[in-house]
Amino acid sequence: MNVLITLIIKTCLDTLYMTGMIIIVGFILGFLRKHSIENFQKSFGWKAVAITAIVGVPIHELSHAILCVLFRHKITKLVLIQKRDESGVLGYVNHAYNPNSVYQQAGNFFIGIAPIFGGISAIIALMYTIIPRTYNEFLNISINNLHITKISYVAINGILNSYFDLIKIIFSIKNFTNPYFILFLFLAICISSHISLSTADIKGASKGLYIIFFIILVLNAFGFSKFVMAESILKYNIVLIGFLIVSLIFSSITYFVSLMSFLIKN
Repeated sequence: MNVLITLIIKTCLDTLYMTGMIIIVGFILGFLRKHSIENFQKSFGWKAVAITAIVGVPIHELSHAILCVLFRHKITKLVLIQKRDESGVLGYVNHAYNPNSVYQQAGNFFIGIAPIFGGISAIIALMYTIIPRTYNEFLNISINNLHITKISYVAINGILNSYFDLIKIIFSIKNFTNPYFILFLFLAICISSHISLSTADIKGASKGLYIIFFIILVLNAFGFSKFVMAESILKYNIVLIGFLIVSLIFSSITYFVSLMSFLIKN
């Protein structure tokens, strides 16, 4: 009995190590998006939200679609953007999968969370194209943080400080003298406004999460998890945190801009 309890506790912790940060950041992004959209709508009307949707929604839906293909789901209908329907839906991907395939079932989790990473990737690609100095700094921060081998106060403080430095570089005077920087900010705000997960996304992802838990449970039961070193899990989370922090930075900027717009207009 004790062995079974230990196995379940270890599996819960391993699942948390793999997906916990994504889930936590997903909820934070959802909060920021909800209030950003509300502020934009109160300040400028629905047209302001529609403008952000022209860029943000197709990236959101394409992220789902790409992961559908990777996990061998059949896309039955893809709508990159549409006029808002009664439920407020601006785009969607309908897909089907084989319920007997563990791979395809686990894919539901990654398909559900895909817009977070699709949006981050799009913003990083914009960084590379428009503000390469900021992109290089982000790359250097990511590489330097990979040298961390254990979690400590100093390590966490170093990671946070490195991303505060990134924010300073993003909003440096040099960037503001670049006329394309305003374009970058506009596109980043559009993407960030639609980077979070919808209720349907969360529901779909939760189906895959159960399967991931079961897979880890089986691996732990047969002792395969001992081949995965703690340092590898740490590096995975460091890389993951780097990407998620980028999404939080730009979603926070979007929220701040929407809040300032609301306060000025009212």
